[in-house]
Amino acid sequence: MIHKKFKILALAAVLGLVSVTTSCVSDLEQEPRIGMTSSSLFSDFNNYPNALAKVYGGFANGGQEANGGNTDINGIDGNFSQYTRMIFTMQELPTDEAVIAWNDGNLHTMHKMTWDSSNEFIGGAYYRIFTQIATSNEFLRNMTDEKLASNNITGDNLIQAKYMRAEARFLRALSYYYALDLFGNVPFVDESYLPGSVTPPKRITRAELFTFVESELLAVAGDLKAPKSNEYGRADQAAAWSLLARLYLNSKVYNGTDHYNDVITYCNKVIQSGYSLKSKYSDLFLADNDKNNPEVIFPITFDGVHIQTSGGTTYLVHAAVGGTMPAESMFGINGGWGGLRTTKSFVGLFNNSSDQRGNFYTDGQSLEINDLTNFNDGYAYVKYKNLTSTGAAGTDIGKNFCDADIPIFRLADIYLMYAEATLRGGNGNMSTALKYVNDIRTRAGYTSTLSSINLDFILDERARELGWEMTRRTDLIRYGKFTTASYLWPWKGNVKDGAAVADYRNLYPIPAKDIIANPNLVQNPGY
Repeated sequence: MIHKKFKILALAAVLGLVSVTTSCVSDLEQEPRIGMTSSSLFSDFNNYPNALAKVYGGFANGGQEANGGNTDINGIDGNFSQYTRMIFTMQELPTDEAVIAWNDGNLHTMHKMTWDSSNEFIGGAYYRIFTQIATSNEFLRNMTDEKLASNNITGDNLIQAKYMRAEARFLRALSYYYALDLFGNVPFVDESYLPGSVTPPKRITRAELFTFVESELLAVAGDLKAPKSNEYGRADQAAAWSLLARLYLNSKVYNGTDHYNDVITYCNKVIQSGYSLKSKYSDLFLADNDKNNPEVIFPITFDGVHIQTSGGTTYLVHAAVGGTMPAESMFGINGGWGGLRTTKSFVGLFNNSSDQRGNFYTDGQSLEINDLTNFNDGYAYVKYKNLTSTGAAGTDIGKNFCDADIPIFRLADIYLMYAEATLRGGNGNMSTALKYVNDIRTRAGYTSTLSSINLDFILDERARELGWEMTRRTDLIRYGKFTTASYLWPWKGNVKDGAAVADYRNLYPIPAKDIIANPNLVQNPGY
């Protein structure tokens, strides 16, 4: 296993395939900044792992230094612009699962759901996604069959190169999935769109982008390595199947089609691939969660020594600690940032004291949130830690940067997708679905089993099981509860007890700068 070393190569090598430095359409037209020419780089197979590691590394580091400097996204502080931190901001802060005390820029508008097209955090997420797509494209345009042949890549090197090509396509599809989910109708560029082009990228509709992501995943699923046979942190067939299941589960939102049978098909493929639930729920989110973990299908990997970012789990651990919380003994860090908490609506989903997932710190914290900017208003949610399963601190001796990896797909999510798709009319087996849900709850500490489930239960169970794992906004939209009055939480709609907002907020706006710069784009309705 390569564990943390795979991404270290990306950041230590002078192989920055693409560096985006402006916040406008020209982000997608940048000439690649590379430490050597592509022809020289890809003429030697020994450089290929480093080049691929750059693509993976963009999900963890994204060109940001520990102090926030040298970010490759303008218009937002580098401390905020790391990939998973941006997705967390988009997926968790506007929901019942998370609020944040900080008033940096327009961050406060995210939970209040009052954002507009000039919001720098929405822009940061948008440009982070497209930076990652550009990095993938640069790798892929140098990995065609013709390029591999001209570079005399043969034998086992050719086999491995084709696996790497499939991984880069998967990673690009993952970023386009987030673009599809968050923004809907966006600019589209693939490896055929050359950097420096004078023609602005074309616009792709949400339905068209669904078809592209689906076709890419179907294509690469056969080209990736078999499940559990790739190095840790790298994509395999199960990762592609998992993303297909998530794509299909939300297809009615994306293009109005019913794909619940397909959800069942791809969940079954993952389930039959040898994954199993980790015996202890909390061990999924510790500093050594890359070790002996049978549940995680695809993670974003972090390293407290070599990936010193203010995003990733460094953010998820530090920002969730404040007040009287014992930062070092309880979390393995040198201090908290006093930012993230949760709402009473989320706390209320845990109505059984035996549920180990309902881990809240309440000392000095008020359940009611009268002031969003006060860390002590709202219970603290204990999820990620920079401690190993033996209680030791992570690898950073300063106890600042964290080692825990973030699972993007894990088996419990697959179980819950299977159950939901079955309830929605897919061709799954209800007894099997019930067993999967009971397996999850048994692991969480329940001693009795359920005899029936329904869709509302699954939504609540997804919150309990997957809290802060960057699925909540998407789940609430799928259930028609993100913008409507059918489910309210504190400060939804900028009202203390919660209020409905306009349905157009089910999509984020295209950043105003991109609308101005690219005449092919059309702003999402309402903005």
